[in-house]
Amino acid sequence: METTQRKIGFAPVFDKNSKVLILGSFPSVKSRQIDFYYGNKQNRFWRTVCGYFNEEIPETIEGKKEFLFRRNIALWDMVMACEIEGSADSSIKNVEIADLNQVFAMAKIEKILLNGTLAYNLFSEHFATCGILYEKMPSTSPANPRFSETIWRNALDDVYGIS
Repeated sequence: METTQRKIGFAPVFDKNSKVLILGSFPSVKSRQIDFYYGNKQNRFWRTVCGYFNEEIPETIEGKKEFLFRRNIALWDMVMACEIEGSADSSIKNVEIADLNQVFAMAKIEKILLNGTLAYNLFSEHFATCGILYEKMPSTSPANPRFSETIWRNALDDVYGIS
């Protein structure tokens, strides 16, 4: 088991065509092991987002990036660096918040989806006045028994309208 020590998150995935920004809290142990977002196969993120577009989950990191760019989805975490024990959001402390302004300056983000309570709380504390509609989503983590794919589909419908 990992000990509590300072960890660094991932760079954002976005371009000038990104319309939806999905923000998590911080990468899990499994994500950090593969060096990309939502690396735990039990996490519902890729299944939910790819399923919305009726697409298979890409096998590779490059395939996942290509999917995100093609679907105009930006992906990042609210926490760039922190001390964390394992994967538990509840253990996160001494956080360095992501500078979302670099995404806002380049992309025309229409909606921000916050994957879980910690992402939502941090966003609300630091970026609530950004002028972009944002919504708290049920965490896609396998530890969340209250996950709802319907809520995710409805939020994506607000931008894409294909559900």
